[in-house]
Amino acid sequence: MKDSEITFSIKLDDNNVPEKIHWNASDKPGETPSETKSLAISLWDHDQKNTLRIDLWTKDMPVLEMKRFYIDAIGGMAQSVLNATGDNFMSEEIQALCDKMVEYLRKEASKNNG
Repeated sequence: MKDSEITFSIKLDDNNVPEKIHWNASDKPGETPSETKSLAISLWDHDQKNTLRIDLWTKDMPVLEMKRFYIDAIGGMAQSVLNATGDNFMSEEIQALCDKMVEYLRKEASKNNG
């Protein structure tokens, strides 16, 4: 059996707001940690039957990118739920929500640019 490790390093300002987020993984190409502006981790607690979440983003992450990040994360869940459970209905409904949110962002962007 192989062990794999993922690590996160968070640099906080004086108010404990993330300024820099770096991540690394034992299976990631290269040894240098990579910088990111946001991360969202969900863990299933089998004993409590609920989800534990860690959501962090740097204070300089643009709002539009944050919205796109969440749409991409939810879209990834559509494929994951299909792979994990074979439930086409759930997958399609999640993807439909993402499609709706993408259209919302397009309208929002054109309104702000026009």
